[in-house]
Amino acid sequence: MKKLLKYIALVCIVATALISCSTENNLQPEGLWELSKPSNITPNDGTLINLNESTPNEDIIFNWDAAESSAGYIVTYQVVIDTAGTEAFDTPLLVLVSGNGGRALSASVTHEVMDEALSLGGYPANENAELSWAVVASSINKKTNTINSITMNRFENEIIPEKLFISGTATENNGNLSEAIALRRLNNAEGNASNIHEIYTSLTAGNSFKLYSEQSLPALIYGGNSEEGELVKSGAPITVPEDGQYRIKVDLDNNTYSLLKIERWNVKGSPIIGGWGSDEPLEYVGGGIWQATMDFVETGGFLFRADVNNGGYWDYLLKRVVGTPNTVIMESDAANQGVSFEDIPSEETGKMIVTLNLSADAYTYTIEKDQSGPDPIETPDTLFLFVNDNMVEEMTKDGDVFNNSNYLALQNGDNISLNTASDGNGKSYTILTNIGATDTPDVSRVMVNSNMSEGTGNITVERDQAYGFSIDFANAKLQWDYYNIFLFHWDEINQKWDDRNEYLLTYEHPYQFSGTVALSANFDMKFFSPWDNDFGADDPAALSGGMTNKGGTNFRNITNDGDYLVRIEVTNDYSTGTYQFVQQ
Repeated sequence: MKKLLKYIALVCIVATALISCSTENNLQPEGLWELSKPSNITPNDGTLINLNESTPNEDIIFNWDAAESSAGYIVTYQVVIDTAGTEAFDTPLLVLVSGNGGRALSASVTHEVMDEALSLGGYPANENAELSWAVVASSINKKTNTINSITMNRFENEIIPEKLFISGTATENNGNLSEAIALRRLNNAEGNASNIHEIYTSLTAGNSFKLYSEQSLPALIYGGNSEEGELVKSGAPITVPEDGQYRIKVDLDNNTYSLLKIERWNVKGSPIIGGWGSDEPLEYVGGGIWQATMDFVETGGFLFRADVNNGGYWDYLLKRVVGTPNTVIMESDAANQGVSFEDIPSEETGKMIVTLNLSADAYTYTIEKDQSGPDPIETPDTLFLFVNDNMVEEMTKDGDVFNNSNYLALQNGDNISLNTASDGNGKSYTILTNIGATDTPDVSRVMVNSNMSEGTGNITVERDQAYGFSIDFANAKLQWDYYNIFLFHWDEINQKWDDRNEYLLTYEHPYQFSGTVALSANFDMKFFSPWDNDFGADDPAALSGGMTNKGGTNFRNITNDGDYLVRIEVTNDYSTGTYQFVQQ
């Protein structure tokens, strides 16, 4: 080995009179030899090639005559294809290496691969792509090239990717494409993968996002345009008007997308306090996951319901896929995906952690016992409700739970207290949060559970409303709730229920709701807290009168379009009420 090294060193010493022995210039000094350009390259300048979708494996062949190294060094070749007018070819659409280790005088690409490269480059389907292409000759550290123009007519049909990812400054990955968030690809009615994708995620207003076929470039990139809901390849970034959680649904067959703002997911059904007439909200924790701890007081079925900003309170229900342990599906999508559904069963009671996972690889739920909650409180024989130190009601006992009989009209600044004695000299109970404190004050039924403990201390009311109370000693919880009332207004004659207006009325103490709204003549109307309260008119043609919950008929009392002051007053059990419409 040493003899070999000595021989190499001797050769280098002798050669230094003519050339350097460095690794950078190990043959001849740069500039003392020339490399010619490739010549006679074909296809000829300006050639039009129609990419044939029916023969995707047909080759496009690029040929040239050799470039020559004046020193006789080996020359290798690449074909680079880029946008028209390009001379640098720094970021080509496609690079082809010739055969025989790059020494051959031709290179080829199939129609399908060429079309895919053009699609990734943003060129529309079934249109001409004006391009430049070059043969690049390389020898040692020298390069030369010869450039021609070429036109490729793309396949008639656009490539449809099998995967989609979302990325941008409005998303949870904050624009890092390598961490772009996957969308879920939905099945069709035959159980096969469709071209519909969706994601449940959080978006921020004032920022934007796009959709990508890969988590790196090159990729197919989709955005929008001035027409809301139209998906455009290489389109403009998409923005949202409000911060929040959204379902984004993308249909690549029809090039559309939709944004559905989800105010909250909640649990509704037999296990929770209040049963089907109540709900328990879940909190968004990120990554398409919602979670909450809640009390399951009964066994039985339940579902997940989305409260959305368009008011379709029973349009978005998640139920269990029949035959699966914990997979959920949107009830309205089940037929399109070829599956059946059922209410989610629950056989346990107690404090539960409920998790709804709507990330791309899940669409599942879990229910597990919460071992960290407060200890139960010994259930008293009696419980009295006080408002501003005045006893207003002895609550009704049902096992470990006490309820008030009717909804109690309270005002901001009122103080609530609970005591086992009617004179207030018994055992007291309190919570650390205020009645009426909520992040979702305008949903149909607002309901909040708070941890309860023994001890004195008034509970402050911070919002005017009519409240129901449920006190659960086994789980040491105080639950309060109140209803909002909406005026539903729709064109029944032309079957426009889905295009209805839903006007949120403002609560006024006590038991009154009002608002000034734009109404159309001969439309149908009802007063709703979907769907716990459903007030119909005793006389549907009258501008004022009585109304009945779960009774009466649709209001049809507006004969002239215009703005109307609408005012209702309900009884404390929400069974009946009165109404008035006054044109402004």
